[in-house]
Amino acid sequence: MVVNKVVLASPRGFCAGVEMAIKALTWMVRAFPAPVYCYHEIVHNKVVVERFEDLGVIFVDHISDVPPGYPVMLSAHGSAPEVVNSARQQSNFVVDAVCPLVTKVHHEVKVRAKKGHAIIYVGHEGHEEAVGTVAVAPEQTHIVESVSAVENLPEFPGNVSLLAQTTLSHRDWESVLDAAKNRFPSLDVPGRSDLCFATTNRQGALMAIAERCDTVIVIGSSNSSNTRALERLALEVGCSEVHRINHASEIPEGLSGTIGVTAGASAPEELVNAVLETLSPTDGVEEYRFVTEEEYFPPPRELRALIQAIGFFAKLGLTDPQGKAAIDDRSIEASDVLTSLG
Repeated sequence: MVVNKVVLASPRGFCAGVEMAIKALTWMVRAFPAPVYCYHEIVHNKVVVERFEDLGVIFVDHISDVPPGYPVMLSAHGSAPEVVNSARQQSNFVVDAVCPLVTKVHHEVKVRAKKGHAIIYVGHEGHEEAVGTVAVAPEQTHIVESVSAVENLPEFPGNVSLLAQTTLSHRDWESVLDAAKNRFPSLDVPGRSDLCFATTNRQGALMAIAERCDTVIVIGSSNSSNTRALERLALEVGCSEVHRINHASEIPEGLSGTIGVTAGASAPEELVNAVLETLSPTDGVEEYRFVTEEEYFPPPRELRALIQAIGFFAKLGLTDPQGKAAIDDRSIEASDVLTSLG
């Protein structure tokens, strides 16, 4: 394998919601004796999940699998209202680490359902985020994934709203949006897009570099919706060779020329570094910055008092840029937290 150059997309990797969720679960495993339970995978990445499993975190698909009284965290993808209620009845300490952008979509569903709207939800059947969102108003919400699914929807007697899973690609969303507008001319769509800014930014960065690359490598797990969207996008914009990998060990032999590298919003930076080391380009790495992300989501409210305890961050062996024990959540990156767990 003789790689001349790597063009590295930025932004890539952890989004603000994933940053918040990883740090939240880290604080839980440091504050409580094992086991700590988590409803569904904290984020869709094998390395992250396995790192927490090694620390005694147990991931469950049913809240009933959590023994009474044990601390439990609800994943970043959002949970159905009945799941949240059951968790609070079952556990003495519940942390809901749902991404605020998913919470926004849940709120949109709830408000429109109360107004009597039929809701068309563009999302992937079976994905945790879609399952949790549809459950907010299951009798009024109709999930679709394609233009043909829109065409097969029944006629609705009243108002119709269109909402979306946050991790969709713009291309997937826009094609369904156009079809829905044609089918329902008075369609109501939120003024602020449901699509995650981080997903959009990562797609924009990839589109900007893809045409310059002989091969594109997308780092992330197969059950990550935004990662698979990046993989499809690279193919759609004309890159002839695209590989989605979990780890550097999966890089295929025989790559050459210019390689584009990006990572899904659940993939830690340590995986990116391992890929760059394996590719070892003769002409170095060029980082292309599409936009600078400064978004920050504070810890879930259930944890805020806990993490303000003096010396809590010191237990993680983490310091701020001045070398002092960090007590400001924003000053610590989730990638550093994850590395400390390893």
